[in-house]
Amino acid sequence: MDIRRLRTDVLILGAGGAGLFAALHAHQTNPALDVTIAVKGLLGKCGCTRMVQGGYNVALAPGDSIERHFMDTIEGGKWLPNQDLAWTLVTGAVERIHELENELGCFFDRNPDGSIHQKAFAGQTFDRTVHKGDLTGIEIISRLAEQVWARGIRRLEEHRALDFIAARDGSLAGVTMIDIRSGGMIFVQAKAVLLATGGGPTMYRFHTPSGDKSCDGLAMALRFGLPLRDMEMVQFHPTGLLAGADTRMTGTVLEEGLRGAGGYLLNGSGRRFMHDYDPRDERATRDIVSRAIFAEMRAGRTTPNGGVWLSMAHLGPDNVRRQFKGMVERCADSGFDLAAGKVEVVPTAHYMMGGVEFATDCTTERAGLFVAGEDSGGVHGANRLGGNGVANSTVFGGIAGDTIARSLSPGGSWSEPDDDAVNASVERALRAVASTDASAISDLESLRDRLYATMWDHAGIVRDAAGLARAASALGEIADALDRYRLPEAARERAFNMTWHDWLNLTNLVAVSRVIVRAAQARENSRGAHFRSDFPEPGDLDTSTFTRVRAADDGLAVEALPVRFTRVRPGQSLI
Repeated sequence: MDIRRLRTDVLILGAGGAGLFAALHAHQTNPALDVTIAVKGLLGKCGCTRMVQGGYNVALAPGDSIERHFMDTIEGGKWLPNQDLAWTLVTGAVERIHELENELGCFFDRNPDGSIHQKAFAGQTFDRTVHKGDLTGIEIISRLAEQVWARGIRRLEEHRALDFIAARDGSLAGVTMIDIRSGGMIFVQAKAVLLATGGGPTMYRFHTPSGDKSCDGLAMALRFGLPLRDMEMVQFHPTGLLAGADTRMTGTVLEEGLRGAGGYLLNGSGRRFMHDYDPRDERATRDIVSRAIFAEMRAGRTTPNGGVWLSMAHLGPDNVRRQFKGMVERCADSGFDLAAGKVEVVPTAHYMMGGVEFATDCTTERAGLFVAGEDSGGVHGANRLGGNGVANSTVFGGIAGDTIARSLSPGGSWSEPDDDAVNASVERALRAVASTDASAISDLESLRDRLYATMWDHAGIVRDAAGLARAASALGEIADALDRYRLPEAARERAFNMTWHDWLNLTNLVAVSRVIVRAAQARENSRGAHFRSDFPEPGDLDTSTFTRVRAADDGLAVEALPVRFTRVRPGQSLI
């Protein structure tokens, strides 16, 4: 089998905030290391960090504190976060924001006195969100990419990771990949690998990430035997743009800062409704606002496209245009006047709180494999505070780079891969383009639509046992159909074959969707982003458990493990 082979000391999968920070820190800690970044798209132009509008949570201002940020994170996560990870997040954010400004050149918005401006985000007791207008992610990724280019760090752009490959002794040997530009197969041998591909819950009808984000890293981790925690916790951002079924703009986030600044949510009849659901009104946490909007939708009190209205005009059109320039322009492109009128919105799948279990130094249970960013689980628990996501990626990305660089001894050798595993990975990836099975299925779009409907209707914002059972059954049927899928013979050229990659995307999305459903079935209470209408109570906080799912011979094995309250217990506070 024709498989090209490459070697590197450190292989970083993903070029978002976590991956780029890790590359820079690994290079700084040990400049002699050969560091390689592999990314499905183009470095600096893809990934979810670039799409961040809102900002970066960090305790900087007088009156705020890391303890207060920590308590907001724990309470927002409904007491399910790993508290050591959450503490690392809030303490590391202070160091990392200064690094972003003073060493990498990010320029965030300032107050008249020259201090960093921090705006209000929902679910927090202090205005602590640092930002660059509403284009914060572009600012951060642009500066990170510049520094990566300046240091000559090797890049494998438009390369898709397929599987982790073990050595015959069980250690990690490297990763199989596809060169998207040629369709060629590659095995990259590495002494250490960082999983930082990001999440991407694009299995739902309405979603914020771009379509190429397909939970690849989580699917790879599952196949490699790693434990995934909190996978039932999928965050829906309350305000995704709803511009109709015929535009990819539908689902795009209209950021938290709009509600933080005083924006109103109105139902189809123009009535402000959030006070019916929470005394914090529009500044309640994302899970509560999403469920409130969903309730209005199910009651039929909707806008022409089936959502609700977001109204900012009462804050003054000129003020809105100044504060939220990017979103005003984005809404105008879709026919809405955010500054002076109303915009239709719908809850949209946004972020995976769940992911690979990991330690505060970004190690996993498999030696040589590290994880950071949205691929990791345990930082946020049942709900992520807006602004904690990009902080998570950059804080733990930097830690991962430092840890990896220190873990590699000078002159260390590479582990030799299990060639049978390499060949099996490549054969699995090529199945859709290499077979001549005349009875195979070749209708991919209907499978995608069925996945969207299954996850939105039965495993989305509101769940119950019957719906989750239907989802599990449907996902099994979709997975079987994907196994039988083959591209038409005339469309099997592998170079830039986006239909082939759509099949790979859907295969990974279905695998992760099955984990989401299995974890949701196991959690018979309602916490944060996971709401069971048949088990609406949160359960006893003192005996909180998190879910752990692994691949098993007969499917998926799930267990509930107690949350360790290492710093504060329910009913207590650090402030």
